[in-house]
Amino acid sequence: MAVKALYDLPAPAKLNLFLHVTGRRADGYHLLQSVFILIDWADTLHVERRDDGLLRRHDLGPALPADDLGLRAARALQQASGCRYGADISVLKSVPWGAGMGGGSSDAATVLLALNRLWNLGWPRRRLLELATPLGADVPFFVGGDNAFVEGIGEKLTPIAWAPRRYAVVKPEEGLGTAGIFSHPDLARDTEPATLAGSVAQLNAQHENGKAFGRNDLQPVAQALCPPIEQVANWLQARFGNSRMTGSGSAVFATVGADAGSWLEGDVPDGWSARMCRSLAQHPLKGWAD
Repeated sequence: MAVKALYDLPAPAKLNLFLHVTGRRADGYHLLQSVFILIDWADTLHVERRDDGLLRRHDLGPALPADDLGLRAARALQQASGCRYGADISVLKSVPWGAGMGGGSSDAATVLLALNRLWNLGWPRRRLLELATPLGADVPFFVGGDNAFVEGIGEKLTPIAWAPRRYAVVKPEEGLGTAGIFSHPDLARDTEPATLAGSVAQLNAQHENGKAFGRNDLQPVAQALCPPIEQVANWLQARFGNSRMTGSGSAVFATVGADAGSWLEGDVPDGWSARMCRSLAQHPLKGWAD
């Protein structure tokens, strides 16, 4: 009997352990290098099949934009596959918006993986990735399902092994849009490309000492546009000895030790969102596509 509904589907967030802008294409897209790590801060989705072909989203928490990435992903899959089914997509948001943690992109990836099952399409991962890339730079990573060294405009993924680690993740009340950062004249766009083996080896070695390889090239511009990012970064630096913005912000993270569980309790300024997170070995739905 065909499955008609899938409940409690995770859409985990990610951290950029570093983010280098290595150039810019003629079409205006920026060339990036980064290591993306999945973490256990996640949205939760419920997806139910409809027989009338309609696509509907239902907000179980904070309201999302009318045409969010999840709906756009569902529409792209429906059009590309010619499927006559529709879906009710219910989203319980937990990952903050405008944080640089890929929450919307992760929702879109979970929608693609879920509908591939509910609609009995049986598409392999490579076909889902073809749909994911036009949706947004982070969507292919979440469809890929592995922690990864990421290049190009986000579409070149090389899976990496990453030992379990803990991170304190803090977002100020203010969010930050990506477009203003990438169009800013002060953004550095000429960082020397790193090698996969060298960057991952240095990341592993330096993480053991509470340090981090490279930098986030977007952070100086993001801090100028949104000063609370620097306040959060300094706050984490004072407590853990390291801090870095993830993605285009405004969330900042710090690598923490096993004994740091109480550091955020009762100490976070009003309006900030904070959580102690663990890295994931892979996406919880990794096995849903070959």
